[in-house]
Amino acid sequence: MQKAEAKKNWTITSEAFHRFLDWLDEGKSSDGRNYLEMCARLVSYFDRKNCRNPNELADETLNRVARRLEEEGTIESETPAKFCYITARFVFMESLRGKDKAGVSLDDVLLKEGHKVARTEETEETEIKEKRLQCLEQCTEKLEAASRAMIVRYYYGEERAKIENRRALAASLNISVNALSIRACRVRDKLEACVGKCLG
Repeated sequence: MQKAEAKKNWTITSEAFHRFLDWLDEGKSSDGRNYLEMCARLVSYFDRKNCRNPNELADETLNRVARRLEEEGTIESETPAKFCYITARFVFMESLRGKDKAGVSLDDVLLKEGHKVARTEETEETEIKEKRLQCLEQCTEKLEAASRAMIVRYYYGEERAKIENRRALAASLNISVNALSIRACRVRDKLEACVGKCLG
């Protein structure tokens, strides 16, 4: 039970993330392109399955693979792409079983002026979702202004609009889309850790 809880609360470190990038590149550095491509392919996979939050499920898949890589040091049973898809199938099946237990993702939260988090319609919200929203609001406010503004813009929009928005955001920050993805990953890790601590 404790082991399962530890896995649930695991957050990727910068070192683990870079090890994951190296594993995806299979010895030939792609400067993060393989990561972005795999992420896009997984989003497409979950989208074809009519999942409600394909971006979140793709992130969860990559996070699990990175955790497995850190735990075992290496994954040689399958190619990186195939192992990611195998993991994605498990994540998809779990999403079907846990729809009623699912928490609120960043994509489910609308961000208003002043970077304040607005609640979704409360007619179907459970107490758990309400608590998660409260924690997300508090944790978002604790971020540095620059990080808060960046993560708000990073998750704004849907599908194609979100992709274009991220390209524009990267350009405005004078960094590559890959660098933006890595920066957003770090901020998101902080938010998830903060929300987890808030929920107790």
